[in-house]
Amino acid sequence: MPIKKVIAAALLAASVLSGPLAPRLAQARELPDFSRIVEAEGRAVVNISTKSTVREAVSDLPEEFAGDPFFEFFRRFSPPRLRERQENSLGSGFIVSKDGYVLTNAHVVARADEITVRLTDKRDYPAKLIGSDARTDVALLKIEAGNLPTVRMGNANDLKVGEWVLAIGSPFGFENTVTSGIVSAKNRQLPDENFVPFIQTDAAVNPGNSGGPLFNLKGEVVGINSQIYSRSGGFMGISFAIPIDVAMNVAEQLKTRGRVSRGKIGVAIQELNKELATSFGLPRATGALVNAVEPGGPADKAGLKAGDILLRVDGQPVESSADLPRLIGTSQPGKAVALDIWRNRAQRSISVVPVELKDEDPRLSERQYRGKQQEDPRAQKLNQIGLVLYELNPQQLAQLGVKYGLLVRQASGAAARAGLTNGDVIVGIGGEALTGVAQFRAAIENAKKGDTLALQVRRRGATLFLPLTKD
Repeated sequence: MPIKKVIAAALLAASVLSGPLAPRLAQARELPDFSRIVEAEGRAVVNISTKSTVREAVSDLPEEFAGDPFFEFFRRFSPPRLRERQENSLGSGFIVSKDGYVLTNAHVVARADEITVRLTDKRDYPAKLIGSDARTDVALLKIEAGNLPTVRMGNANDLKVGEWVLAIGSPFGFENTVTSGIVSAKNRQLPDENFVPFIQTDAAVNPGNSGGPLFNLKGEVVGINSQIYSRSGGFMGISFAIPIDVAMNVAEQLKTRGRVSRGKIGVAIQELNKELATSFGLPRATGALVNAVEPGGPADKAGLKAGDILLRVDGQPVESSADLPRLIGTSQPGKAVALDIWRNRAQRSISVVPVELKDEDPRLSERQYRGKQQEDPRAQKLNQIGLVLYELNPQQLAQLGVKYGLLVRQASGAAARAGLTNGDVIVGIGGEALTGVAQFRAAIENAKKGDTLALQVRRRGATLFLPLTKD
């Protein structure tokens, strides 16, 4: 090549490396190479297949005659028969010990009659279910094998939002599929999932990935891929993983005891918004607001009461109400925990001894009474906040288990904006239990325009606080 062309090519390359494209080229060089993680850790990822027997009632009458006038007659006098069929499902998992313990999701092996674990070298092993925990969706399996490859455990608490992560599993049965993404959020709370602070990622996870590991760039497992958010049934950019520290705590209890033991203190809580926080004199809307205390429970014995705000459990902050079940649940039943609470516009500390949360833990059950206007003709009207109230009689109070209550028969204006509705029963204001209508009137009249008062309300068997701002 002529020397002039060589020099021109060198100058062009230099201009590209130092020009506007330089940052993009540098970024391309910094993109992670996941191949080493797959080579080093992929052998410990397994495929899980299950077989289960499904029993269903079927009719021998042909459905094509469903419109016939005599179809319903014959259907009533022709009882359905039970039919059994085999149902297969697929999932993923990973080996956590050389002697054959495997971690996966509880829903992967739920109701399974047979469980088979397949290694990457195509060896199949029947698996024994050591135990599963539906509350965290974690299950522990055991296969009879030795000297198996295992994953390395990481720390989910060290994860940062925006950090690269890698998922390995069997989406739709495609074994050992590798996908990558970033951590989209941490400590994500999902409906009806009170014991898991999920890791949200955008790594592609689909049916069959459930139970597979989520790796960080060090090749350490930081989570178990568990759920996806989808309107189509497939991946839509949002997936959730169980933090590995939560999963391993459950697995250790399943291994040693066959079940998971959790603490409870016997309170019903709700989220604290800005208006409620202001009404209680709390600088920030952080913590869990207690709206009911189980009579005779640990919280009751420790002196907790409705209107208290739980700020910390054994020094760990309660940022939102969703944090409390997890923090209390991981406590050891019978061992005292320290609670920092907010009461009467000041912080104080108390000690409570949790008891064990049973598998079927009934919620605080209180009957909600929807009274009738004619039972007490003397309506208590508070026009300044838009309320029409009735005092409950002793029988109604006994049904609710309170000493005094005011039944809402009409709500408008400030009361409606606070969320009060017909049938609610007001049992407290500002963290204090109601003792009479005069007390309630005085609290409303003494409040200044713009002040927010926390109303304690019974509604459909539950207790909650509503922020009432005086116009």
